[in-house]
Amino acid sequence: MTKYEVVFISTPTIGNMVPTVEFANHLTKHHPQLSATILVITIPKLPLVNTYLQSRSSSSTNLHFIHLPTVDPPAPDQYQSFIAYISLLIQKHKTNIKNTLLDLIKTDSVKLAALFVDMFSTTIIDVANEVSVPCYLFFASPASFLGFTLHLPKLESVESETEFEIPSFRNPIPKQVLPNMVLKWKSEEDAYSWILYHAGRYRETKGIVVNTLQELEPYALQSLYDDSQLPPVYTIGPVIDLVGPAEWDPNPVQYNYIMEWLDLQPLASVVFLCFGSLGSLEVKQVEKIAIGLERAGVRFLWALRGPPKAQSADPRDYTSYDNVLPDGFLTRAAGMGIVCGWVPQAKVLAHKAVGGFVSHCGWNSILESLWYGVPIATWPVYAEQQMNAFQMVRELGLAVEIRLDYRVGGDLVQAEEVENGVRTLMNLSDEIRRKVKDMREKCRVALMENGSSYTNLMSLIQELTK
Repeated sequence: MTKYEVVFISTPTIGNMVPTVEFANHLTKHHPQLSATILVITIPKLPLVNTYLQSRSSSSTNLHFIHLPTVDPPAPDQYQSFIAYISLLIQKHKTNIKNTLLDLIKTDSVKLAALFVDMFSTTIIDVANEVSVPCYLFFASPASFLGFTLHLPKLESVESETEFEIPSFRNPIPKQVLPNMVLKWKSEEDAYSWILYHAGRYRETKGIVVNTLQELEPYALQSLYDDSQLPPVYTIGPVIDLVGPAEWDPNPVQYNYIMEWLDLQPLASVVFLCFGSLGSLEVKQVEKIAIGLERAGVRFLWALRGPPKAQSADPRDYTSYDNVLPDGFLTRAAGMGIVCGWVPQAKVLAHKAVGGFVSHCGWNSILESLWYGVPIATWPVYAEQQMNAFQMVRELGLAVEIRLDYRVGGDLVQAEEVENGVRTLMNLSDEIRRKVKDMREKCRVALMENGSSYTNLMSLIQELTK
């Protein structure tokens, strides 16, 4: 019986790498003759990615990790934005990737079935074409954002309009929730240019795999199905890492402390605040959150991280909160809440004591919260998170709003907004709570045999192995 190999190349950030590896694992577990190779580009300043990959490589028998040889990074005068930097870095690996694919093709015992690229690695489509390997796109963000990127060339003047009609959104999109690379296209011109380039190449792939489910984004997905120029779209989600750093970045002392504290709290009484793997807030904003939490009088678990020491590096945990939080806050909050650094987000969301999630609205985090049926209050920070927040609140009615348009360097969220948002979250309307609970069940059913995502996955596997 023929054995098949699928190869993945991912942007080397934790938010992109985790869903890529989890999808590769998910794919291979559903077909005994499928195995996957992950091509790894290393960035020294992002150690969290390396920790995750070390854990995954030691615990997975169906996944193979190849660390590509290092290349000289793009020179500072070649880029302005992180999107441009990462796109250029991946492009510099073309020769390395081609050589790796050729080595795999020479293996008689395995057929190289496909190469999967992600949203920032479309330059590698050229390599797939050169070695005659089918190329697919794995899109780890929502279908709504995929539709937005495809519509970018038709977007009217950002400077003169206040809202925009996007085919993948039912409602007009307010200008203030557009991503920075569109809003600030003059100062981040290379980011905008690279997004246009990547989106333009999505149509060249043999198929687009999206980490979402039909039941969550029916409107956005229909807009993609209606695009006759797009290749087939496969929804296979939610594919998420349900263990998270509790397994691959273990801090047993802090983990046990958090879990033991949660065990003592009443059912659905704790609000969990976390701003993502790259999320950090300035001190003035941290103070506003602390004041708002104290006024709200709710139990809380707050993952508070400081800004990175260098550009393109991970945020850091504080060694002390004395210069960050208001005087006496921790003393007054004793018994009501915990302030900590990096936390095992999925494990926390799974805990019965957690009743609400103040989230940056990264797509991985949204899928985790829906999987566990934990309602969200939106606080986007970067990337496409403002659009994700808009979709969750205005399009889907699955979240409440603290802000839809917050971004680093923008107006501070005031203590009153934090207080009101947290109270609203922890005293949700029956309608929103019911919707979130229903979506929790739909997420699970989608992955079961004959579910929408399961059926799409089987169709994809059939295509890969024919």
